Amino acid sequence: MLRVLAVDDEEPALAELLYLLRADPRVRSAEGATDATDALRRIGRALDVGPDGGDAIDVLFLDIQMAGLTGLDVARLIAGFARPPLIVFVTAHEDFAVQAFDLKAVDYVLKPVRRERLAEAVRRVAEQAAVVRPPAIDRSADRIPVELGGVTRLVKITDIAYAEAQGDYARLHTADGSHLVRIPLSTLEERWQPHGFVRIHRRHLVALHRIDELRLDGGGMSVRIGGAVLAVSRRHASRVRELLMRQAGS
Repeated sequence: MLRVLAVDDEEPALAELLYLLRADPRVRSAEGATDATDALRRIGRALDVGPDGGDAIDVLFLDIQMAGLTGLDVARLIAGFARPPLIVFVTAHEDFAVQAFDLKAVDYVLKPVRRERLAEAVRRVAEQAAVVRPPAIDRSADRIPVELGGVTRLVKITDIAYAEAQGDYARLHTADGSHLVRIPLSTLEERWQPHGFVRIHRRHLVALHRIDELRLDGGGMSVRIGGAVLAVSRRHASRVRELLMRQAGS
């Protein structure tokens, strides 16, 4: 799941690009910046917090011709960083393609942006991100510490049916009750993907094998896990359906 920063000094073009990016199930988050200075400030903050931080950025979708610093300038400035974000240039001009690929751009998308062409760019970025920056997940970590009455208890991840976002905390639901941990849901999503957890909503991360029922109600989708019925957002619906069908066929 990609964390995107899109940069374009034309607000209508930026709004359209963000709309298309947010509709792609491979994009976890997409934020916008209307100038290179703001973009560089956000990139610096992302590098400070590291790949697991809340402000992390996996890929930049950069316009080239902007007031002040251009998209090419931004790419040159971050090229010397140890782990810079990947770059996709989005521009109305074909003339800069050679320079763009010299700067190791993953793709070069021409305006007006077509949904299918943008989806192809996202696919290329996702594939490269998986190779270049695999998630730092300890696959042997099968327990999580929780505080209960002043005592630290280790809860097996396999005992957790789903996790619920509560600000910077997450509430873990098991058959025995629930536990509040000071870990953002986005961090648990990265760590627990190898354990079969999948994001179904901005508020919920669920263990796929714990889903008892998939419900379709008036165009909406939800899942039942024990006695809990949890909504599946439109953004995650196709992915959840695909994973459940794959699981049923295995």
